[in-house]
Amino acid sequence: AQSLAPTPTMRGGANNYRPGAPIVERIGGGGFRMTGSVRRAGDGAPISGARIQIWAHTTEGYESDPESHGATLTQADGTFQMDMPQIVPAFGQAHGHLAYDSGDFKTVFLRPVMSSAQQTSLEAHFVLQPA
Repeated sequence: AQSLAPTPTMRGGANNYRPGAPIVERIGGGGFRMTGSVRRAGDGAPISGARIQIWAHTTEGYESDPESHGATLTQADGTFQMDMPQIVPAFGQAHGHLAYDSGDFKTVFLRPVMSSAQQTSLEAHFVLQPA
């Protein structure tokens, strides 16, 4: 059986990170959906209740604005989703920021880049290593 390797932190992923962003139903208005999954390194088991923080430069605010940050918890199957305003280009690229920062596993920051600024969704996947 193959062992699932942990996801490395992406360059620039921690930019404008705000520790302790509140768990929210959505960030601002809608129009865009961030989705993904969280699994354990090694066996790939889904991780339920993992706290994922999400932030981005959107039509409603900059990625440094507190109101552009929010967190959600993964479901029993390790998946998460967050509705938010449309992500717009910042520093030349449309991209999102996500962080696993709950403490049971090593912190990981992701910065997925959209293939087009017209995309209305973005997905990111975490494979976490115990802390």
